[in-house]
Amino acid sequence: MTMATADRTFLGIGLASAGYACFALQDAIVKLLVASYEVPQILFMRSMIIVIVTGVLARHFRHPSVMKSQHRGTLVFRAALLLMAWLLFYNAAKYLGLAELTTLYFSAPVLVVLLSIVVLKEKVGAGRWIACVGGFIGVLVAANPTHSPNLLPAAMCVAAGFCWAWSTVLVRLVSKTETTLVQMFATSLLFAIACAASFPWIWKTPDATGWMLMIGLGVVATIGQYLLYEGFRHAPASALAPVEYTGLIWAFVYGYAIWAEIPAPYVFLGAALIVASSMVLLVFEKRTAASAR
Repeated sequence: MTMATADRTFLGIGLASAGYACFALQDAIVKLLVASYEVPQILFMRSMIIVIVTGVLARHFRHPSVMKSQHRGTLVFRAALLLMAWLLFYNAAKYLGLAELTTLYFSAPVLVVLLSIVVLKEKVGAGRWIACVGGFIGVLVAANPTHSPNLLPAAMCVAAGFCWAWSTVLVRLVSKTETTLVQMFATSLLFAIACAASFPWIWKTPDATGWMLMIGLGVVATIGQYLLYEGFRHAPASALAPVEYTGLIWAFVYGYAIWAEIPAPYVFLGAALIVASSMVLLVFEKRTAASAR
């Protein structure tokens, strides 16, 4: 790894960390919304705001049309994976606490590392494996295996994690040729079209609070997606996978601030393991960078 590559990896880690913090806030807003609105309607509003923002910016900066992309098929497949992930995750949010919901979802980073080897042919060093496995152990501790959640929502979270992991690896693949704005526009447009088809059966006109939450959701999701996609442009998928675990800590913060959910001692222990694993990742990447100089 050259010095320039190492610096780009650090930049990617920083961008992804900020992106996952936004996603944790996004999940909290969704949990508030699913109590009153159906998931397709929430996804539609979120997606339309992303489409409007990215469409205006892509046109302003003269980004190439998505119709000219050599990865059109991959973009459509990735959008389908993300749509399935969000539908599963958001419906599970009706039955699980935010911390529990996020914890179960975090089977994804280990899957990202595995898929990055198979799909992207990345070389995954010991530091990334230790950070990823250590973070997953932290998630298991935080989840408290002695307390089994509702089986169906739990299974939905794990399935959502798999879909998210696969889509995350495809981000790294597509980012080699497509701009972040084009990816965000294409995915969210397909989301909006798919969700709009359900409106005759599920639409409910939002009240003032609903509109504020949905608009806020779209803004937070736009910022989070941009940061994460840019992170994958700069760093390998296997390097960013362990960073996703930091979102669990934000989930605890939002869970306490909004619903007064007080994490049990084992949750704090799990969170400590997650933070330690992230520090391991940074240490290994720093040593790799130093050896490249």
